[in-house]
Amino acid sequence: MSTLDYGIVITYISAMVGVGLFMQRRASKGIEGYFLGNRKLPWWVLGASGMASNLDVSGTMINTAFIFALGASGFFVEIRGGVTLIMAFLMIFQGKWNRRAEVMTLAEWMHFRFGKEKDGDVARIIAAGSIIIMTIAMITYFAIGSGKFVSEFLGIPGFMGLEPQFWAAVMMIVLAMVYTVASGLYGVVWTDVFQGFLIFGTIMYVCVLAFTQFTLPDTFMVSVPLRDGGFQAIETTKEAWTSLVPPWEMNFAPESAYSIYNLFGVAILFYLLKVIIEGSGGTSQYMIQRFFASRSDRESGLLSLFWTSLLAFRWPFIMAIAMMGVVLGTQQGVIQDPERVLPVVINQLVPVGVKGLLVAGLMAAAMSTFDSTVNAGAAYWVKDIYQTYINPQASQKTLMLHGRVSSVILVVLGLLFMLVIKNINEIWGWITSSLGAGLLLPTLARWYWWRMNGYGFAAGTVAGMVAAVIQRLVAPDIPEYFAFVFTTLASLIGMLIGTYLTKPTNEDVLLAFYKKTRPFGFWGPVKKRLDPAILSQIDRENSRDKLATFFAVPWQVVLFLTGMALIMKTWTQFGWLLLILIGLSTGLYLTWFRHLSSEVKVD
Repeated sequence: MSTLDYGIVITYISAMVGVGLFMQRRASKGIEGYFLGNRKLPWWVLGASGMASNLDVSGTMINTAFIFALGASGFFVEIRGGVTLIMAFLMIFQGKWNRRAEVMTLAEWMHFRFGKEKDGDVARIIAAGSIIIMTIAMITYFAIGSGKFVSEFLGIPGFMGLEPQFWAAVMMIVLAMVYTVASGLYGVVWTDVFQGFLIFGTIMYVCVLAFTQFTLPDTFMVSVPLRDGGFQAIETTKEAWTSLVPPWEMNFAPESAYSIYNLFGVAILFYLLKVIIEGSGGTSQYMIQRFFASRSDRESGLLSLFWTSLLAFRWPFIMAIAMMGVVLGTQQGVIQDPERVLPVVINQLVPVGVKGLLVAGLMAAAMSTFDSTVNAGAAYWVKDIYQTYINPQASQKTLMLHGRVSSVILVVLGLLFMLVIKNINEIWGWITSSLGAGLLLPTLARWYWWRMNGYGFAAGTVAGMVAAVIQRLVAPDIPEYFAFVFTTLASLIGMLIGTYLTKPTNEDVLLAFYKKTRPFGFWGPVKKRLDPAILSQIDRENSRDKLATFFAVPWQVVLFLTGMALIMKTWTQFGWLLLILIGLSTGLYLTWFRHLSSEVKVD
């Protein structure tokens, strides 16, 4: 980069640290402010922060890699991660259900659902431990991506036997830690909002550049990674590459790392099943923290809608980068590593000055995801383990100290794991299809099945996570759907054994949970204790939410695909998608948006 580009990046970094430190005083009064912003943050701030947190560099690099290598249908691989579709479920019902609990963390929620007896304690400890493990895995994932990206531009050397991308990741993480540790969620969301403007400007510039100056040739070469660390060039056509209709089968050679997607139709159906389970069961970590921090049912819906609408701009940006990467490949030889398409394109096709802004914008994307993950993960140690079971009399000053120290420890552990995992897709595939899959069924059943108790949740979670580790050690290269089935079955068996070998949750605890949360599902024994008039209102709200979900899921997919079709200038696809989007938006308005202010009151 030029001196001007470096100056822009340094100015951005200084501004980020300054905003975060400015918020330190507001966050230092107690852990309620440090982890939830005292539940006084506006919905649009939480929504903008959520968008910035979702638009991470690691995810952008791997999604660009899939579209570069597989064409437009590579979009559907992202469904595995859940971010594409899980927002639809949060928007319609999961967001408000979580908000109603008025807790700080998902682990604290376990006491709300299972009570404060021994089974509730076990569920809370296991939930906190499992999410801390997931947080460390996510930090590793973000570190690998941001390290690959930043090392491409800043010329950081390798030393002490470690590669440049490791030290680039360390630099990024240390900078983000300054304001994350100092100011908690206040610093996270306001720096995210600031970074969101920069990210949005980056997206718009790249999209306009690709739309006006880059045209795909009729035939061209792409590249896919091999299992041995090498790469293979493959010829494709513009027609096949730009088609948004995913093929049922692909023909990658067995030695290709993408051969796990050869049964592409099966893989997509598996991803859809997984995300429906995941979306219906809710999420954890930084995403759900935004809903715990929201002020009302209405605001939880609005922040989701705003979050999703902003996130839609990510996909035209990814498509634009992939197109530019293809064109660059026709000029100087195909880009071998698909995961490096993003930094290579920016480095070689963006002019001086603008390059600095783009690098700063994408550094913002990396830091906004990292800071949210760390802040949310630290809450589980402070609130659910230290304060609840080790030192219940701890002062706010002591709790704040533990919040900051635990944040640093989580980051160090994540960086250490980075030393043994080099590939973004490798860690992301394991997180989403194995480790995360082991948590899905216990997370789902807690909402919809009255008989499930804390022991069932704990046993199912432990069985699933142990199965995920075994799969990683014994059969790391099996297709993701096989890994998913293995860990999910282990989790299901553990959950059922834990539930049926122990007594049900106390009826008064179940009634208090149901009256406040009002979920749908199998709650017959509990619902019998409510007034029929109240039940009628609850059933009406739930029926409306179920119907709205059928509009929300395809609405979100079509929203993202429409922007991609526009960038590719495939006008027939764009026209059909736009018509479908209008129809789905109308249905979503009628079944959900106009009812946002409606809330059942149960005394």
